[in-house]
Amino acid sequence: MSTSRQNHWHAIEESEVLNLLESQAENGLDTEIARERFEKVGPNALSQKKDKNPFILFLQQFNQPLVYILLGASAITALLQEWIDSGVIFGVVLVNAVIGFLQETKAMKAIRALSQAMTSDATVIRSGQKRRVSSTELVPGDIVVLQSGDKVPADIRLIRTRELQIDESALTGESVPVEKRVKILAPDCVLADRCNMAYGSTLVTYGTALGVVIATGDRSEIGRINELIATAEVLATPLTRRIGQFSHLLLKVILALAALTFLVGILRGESWIDMFMAAVALAVGAIPEGLPAALTITLAIGVGKMAKRHAIIRKLPAVETLGSTTIICSDKTGTLTQNQMTVQEIHAAGFKLSVSGVGYAPEGNFNRSGIEYEAATHPALLECLKAGLLCNDSQLVETNEGWRVEGDPTEGALITAAHKAGLHQHRLDQSLPRIDAIPFESQHQYMATLHDCIDGKRLVYLKGSVESLLSRCSNALDEEGQIAKLDKDHCHQDVEAMAANGMRVLAFACVELTDQQTEISHDDLASGLTFIGLQGMIDPPRPEAIEAVSACQSAGVTVKMITGDHGVTAAAIAQEIGLKGRRLENGQLAAITGHQLAEMSDEQIDEAVQQTAVFARVAPEQKLRLVEAMQRRGDVVAMTGDGVNDAPALRRADIGVAMGITGTEVSKEAADMVLTNDNFASIRAAVEEGRGVYDNLIKFITWTLPTNLGEGLVILTAVFAGLTLPILPVQILWINMSTAVLLGLMLAFEPKEPGIMDRPPRDPQSNILSAGLIGRILLVGFMLLLGAYGLFEWELAQGESEAVARTVTVNVFVFGELFYLFNCRSLRYSVLHLGFFTNPLLLVGATGMILLQLFYTYSPMMNTAFGSAPIGIVEWLNILCVSFAIYMVVGIEKWWIRKREARDC
Repeated sequence: MSTSRQNHWHAIEESEVLNLLESQAENGLDTEIARERFEKVGPNALSQKKDKNPFILFLQQFNQPLVYILLGASAITALLQEWIDSGVIFGVVLVNAVIGFLQETKAMKAIRALSQAMTSDATVIRSGQKRRVSSTELVPGDIVVLQSGDKVPADIRLIRTRELQIDESALTGESVPVEKRVKILAPDCVLADRCNMAYGSTLVTYGTALGVVIATGDRSEIGRINELIATAEVLATPLTRRIGQFSHLLLKVILALAALTFLVGILRGESWIDMFMAAVALAVGAIPEGLPAALTITLAIGVGKMAKRHAIIRKLPAVETLGSTTIICSDKTGTLTQNQMTVQEIHAAGFKLSVSGVGYAPEGNFNRSGIEYEAATHPALLECLKAGLLCNDSQLVETNEGWRVEGDPTEGALITAAHKAGLHQHRLDQSLPRIDAIPFESQHQYMATLHDCIDGKRLVYLKGSVESLLSRCSNALDEEGQIAKLDKDHCHQDVEAMAANGMRVLAFACVELTDQQTEISHDDLASGLTFIGLQGMIDPPRPEAIEAVSACQSAGVTVKMITGDHGVTAAAIAQEIGLKGRRLENGQLAAITGHQLAEMSDEQIDEAVQQTAVFARVAPEQKLRLVEAMQRRGDVVAMTGDGVNDAPALRRADIGVAMGITGTEVSKEAADMVLTNDNFASIRAAVEEGRGVYDNLIKFITWTLPTNLGEGLVILTAVFAGLTLPILPVQILWINMSTAVLLGLMLAFEPKEPGIMDRPPRDPQSNILSAGLIGRILLVGFMLLLGAYGLFEWELAQGESEAVARTVTVNVFVFGELFYLFNCRSLRYSVLHLGFFTNPLLLVGATGMILLQLFYTYSPMMNTAFGSAPIGIVEWLNILCVSFAIYMVVGIEKWWIRKREARDC
């Protein structure tokens, strides 16, 4: 058995294919030979890589800088015998690790789902006998019989076909079943155009065929996709990259300051035990213990909001990634379009009529030159619609979910168009009952139906390709429905104009038979037909998709179309939707095909993705190359898809978006997000929610870091000055944990600010905090230092105990954070601009924090546990003055920045 030409089976004669595989079309493989080949090549199944040891996978979840810091904090608090605080911190770490572990174990489910997609039974011929075997038993050289309803069990070179149509949408993205026939193709023919091949996991929708297996398991096309999924690198999200960088920096700073604190104290002659506790206090104060919990909860809240807008998030970081997206690569069929073929133009009797309405709902009218046209007054139009309705084997059915087609989508479009003119199948079937029919055959390219007329005559209606019907026509219908001269050149011009707009064009004809015959043959229809007209149909764009694309582009997000459909159709839809990209000389959007991509270097593809908006007839590895090219340019890429062929690119993209209705299980498992309504408008909504989530995360970080900075500075100042520590480690933990829960987490519920989709996406290379926000953090941190240390020393100077002074210090931090929280509701505007009551949960949290702090200050139990003490009204006034000063200073700073920006503009 030779496999030296295995990549070009479609370019070889059938007889040569059989010779290379040492098989026979009539008898198939000998059973013994099949067994030997099975032992050699193995089962027809996708191999699965050995999974990582679950325990090792779980331990890897702790291999993160921020987790190191938290584990250190947990260990330190355990040394202090603060078991509750230690347990809470470790619990946060443990929950995050479990979530990460569960997500990572799901990552390879795509391959398992892909393997299941390959499993089915198959009819083979072995030793001259037909038999049913499991698809896993197939070997190269097996002769397979295919019929309607079968799942293709392996990659097969077709030897004989009879009206064979295969749904390859899961593999190529082709929106309608593909007609298959036996012929030799060019070696460089792209997969989607290989009409003499049938590929594993696709579905036979019509006809029968005989073919020889040329590849099984990992050597098949779907096996190649499996390998692409397994090897596709999963990139860190923008947030995880930034948090990782930030955590590394924070780890180094905290360790350096703790070491410096310990060293300075020792050099000053202090006790090493006291200095160790001071270093511990500084480390605990500087660690933002609430950050991981806030990150997880904020993302989880975003998940809930997106679910309400038809976007199901499978991986938490994907929430924020959506807000960072700079390019959305969308499939065409069903996502940007209705996935319902619709007749949009009819040419009859030399006139062009437009048809309004979209989808299968029989709602719409006819227009001629922009003026509504009554179909009943146009006999040629009625005949054209009648031909489409009668020469038809499909049904239009109304369900609770809307109108749907039982049968071929193209025929469904013809039925809908006829219904818009008041024509209905059941009435016409009664007046013109069908007697006989010739089904569509690829070699003839038409379908014909014979009908009995009331006057006893026989009438034949035909629909098919323009080329097949025009050659058989000798005349045409005029506007009054009378026989007239046929202008074939004019017809071809109409067809070219409709095809240029991406329409699929069908021609219609009829002929009256004088004999009372009950059967028709191709000979009866060889000539003398009357041309009725043309119907042009397309899968129209969703109106909400047009609006969503415009909104994304206004927000600085580029939208590109990557589809398995034909280039002309894709470019026409893209232009109607409003995509922006390189145009041809005639003004049409340019489309790059998979054949062209195959000839391009990586550098040429890098340039192409920058200029071109439409990519058509692309193979799975080409989708992967396109995504990688965009990422090399620094873009954050969201990729949509529904087929098996989309899975590698979905996994590689910064965020993969699968379709919930039409999507395969493979694509859903590989994706980060699933759209429950398969609608591009839901992606736009998810981008908006993602931006809101990221805003709230930045607000939390901007709010929490000044506290950590202020606490660290207080400890440093005390050690460097050789003074008493104004705050103890256990008190620092109280501040950090209580405020993070009751105050900081309330920012996760902050509603989106106006104009969130009017600004460009964030630069993926930018730091997590801007220079302006870093300045604000330093400003508030030093104000907390001055207020806390100043009041601590003031209380001691007034003769108060250290417990009272430290209680004042703790309350300065807590109430300073509380007042600053209202500043952080917007990083740009004042709380008055947003509306004081627009986040009621924040007000609840602030109230709860005040009550809890009163409990901390005056409860004997808390006084014992935390070393606090009751304070008087004067102390409270001082605390509130410091807190209000922080609020006012930050408010003035924001006002000054807005004024400066307005002046610069």
